[in-house]
Amino acid sequence: MKLKITAIGNSAGVILPKELLARLRVEKGDEVYALETPDGIRLTTYDPVFAAQMEVAEEIMRRDRDLLRKLAQ
Repeated sequence: MKLKITAIGNSAGVILPKELLARLRVEKGDEVYALETPDGIRLTTYDPVFAAQMEVAEEIMRRDRDLLRKLAQ
């Protein structure tokens, strides 16, 4: 499916056709994730469990930034 990037205010966006919205089982106002994979970008529906896990991981990375940097060396 070919999508076109269009101007939306001062940003750029992609309009998702109704057929794609139906396949993703989302509607206007829902959230989706764009995940980078070895094969390209994967668009997936919002996963509240994953989002909560990511919030915890980001908090740990902020709090223990120096420790993580040392471990990476």
